[in-house]
Amino acid sequence: MTSRTLADDRALVTAGGQGLGEEIARTLARAGARTLVADINLAEAERVAREIAADGGTAAAFRADVTRASEVAALMKFAQDSWGGIDILVNAAGGFQHFLPITEIPEDEWDRVIALNLKSAFLCAQAVAKGMIERKKGRIINIASLAGVGPNPYAPSYIPYGTAKSAVIGFTKHLAKELGAHFITVNSISPGTTLTPRVKKLRDAASIEKLRTQNAMNSLVEPRDTAAAALFLASPDSRYVTGVNLNVNAGTVFS
Repeated sequence: MTSRTLADDRALVTAGGQGLGEEIARTLARAGARTLVADINLAEAERVAREIAADGGTAAAFRADVTRASEVAALMKFAQDSWGGIDILVNAAGGFQHFLPITEIPEDEWDRVIALNLKSAFLCAQAVAKGMIERKKGRIINIASLAGVGPNPYAPSYIPYGTAKSAVIGFTKHLAKELGAHFITVNSISPGTTLTPRVKKLRDAASIEKLRTQNAMNSLVEPRDTAAAALFLASPDSRYVTGVNLNVNAGTVFS
């Protein structure tokens, strides 16, 4: 098991029942954090929590749609009642379902993607902030994307998703400034294309291969790479790292 650098901490990972969120939840738990796995799919959240427990960690599962304030409030009440609060928040909820050109994006699709990627981070950060301020301790880690840094010239981009992730990076920097005086760090991670089940579904093999060959390391990022970055940002080693967008992309560069 990983060195237990987070043994006194309580972590919440949204979308922790799948993809990047799942890997991050497992990684924080291996480092000793009591880990609350939140996901809109309760069965998957419970699966991850069971597997963390089987690996010697401590975890709980909770179903929440983190785009809804009422459900975020219920999630935070569960965290408070169970563990007395949250020290580490990882906003991993996000994504999109398909590509559409700007001329074909319905208003409700725009709203859905913005809510899933940006509003969810706002609602959860807002919900944990009061307790973190009172304790003078906290880590907020927002999962952004290389799409938030700029449009990808090597593969299709999706405007609502890229726009939302750009806003997540901006939100991170502004929140870091507001909360810094309370010894709360706020950072984002921008993974490059990562071989999660969602990416495999959205992109064909040729697109994935082209992305692999267009970065400095001739490689694609794996979920464990983003999870390792999240562990660093959650750990005492990053106590003065805040307002940073950490690119984890094997050297992909574009603007």
